[in-house]
Formats: sequence, structure tokens, C-alpha cells
Amino acid sequence: MELPSFIEYDEETDYRNHYHRVYCRGSIRTYDGIEVRFRTRQFDHCFFESRGRDRVKDEFSLQRARRIDWIKAALRDPDAELYEGWDRDRRRSDPGRRVAILVGEFVVIIALKSERTADFVTAYVAQPAPPGRLSTIQKIRRGKKWQKENR
Repeated sequence: MELPSFIEYDEETDYRNHYHRVYCRGSIRTYDGIEVRFRTRQFDHCFFESRGRDRVKDEFSLQRARRIDWIKAALRDPDAELYEGWDRDRRRSDPGRRVAILVGEFVVIIALKSERTADFVTAYVAQPAPPGRLSTIQKIRRGKKWQKENR
């Protein structure tokens, strides 16, 4: 699959407007027919990162924002790797969340509301792990493959 080009804007506001225009004004259908809805409030969760790695999203991420159009590409790609999400609080897989990996390191997560609808949760470029630890991608790939019948 050919990836969309990076989107280059001067200001965070321009990326926010792009997200609203492309994603929030409608929905995106996945390659297998799930209608994914995007909420305005998800912009901050998706395009900000935690400087202190303390779950406080306090820094705009140009690395994520430049890949804004990759979200749509990942959802529509029939060759994306699909896995069940992970419930951090319960420490187990969650078949109600679907994780798509596009071109090795780009991750998109949706939360299924029904068999045919979902809400966008987040997207990010998975970072390599420090020595001796598993990377995010390795952890995802150790999980269960996502299948509709598991829902």
C-alpha cells in the first residue's frame, strides 16, 4: 500500500481544522464496512504526547500530526494487521477494541459500539523500547488477532 504524504502545516490549529474537516464532519468506513465516528475531543488524545510519560498529554506531537491522513489509510487497508485491544485496568485483551498496524509502526485504535459502528480512540507511531524491554508493537503482536466472531 502506498502511504499518504505527510501533511505539513505551520500551526497546531491547522491540524485541528484538518482533523475536523476530514474526520469529524462525517465518518470513515473501514475496509470491512465498520463506520468509524470521530469526535472533536479525540484530537488532543491523539495528537498530544506526555513529556513526562505520566499520561498527562501536554505536548503537541508533530510526528503524529504529520501522519494525520494515515488514520484513514490504516482503517481502509485490508492488509493492515488487526489485533484485539488491551484493557490496561483489567490487564487483559479487549475484543471490543480493534488495533490496526499500518506499515510496521503506525497504530490506529477504534472502540466498537456495535457490529457495524465504532468510535475512533487514538493513533500513534509506536516507539522502540529501551534495551531489555518489549516495544509497543511487540506487545501488540503478542496479543490475540482481532476477529469479528470474538466480539
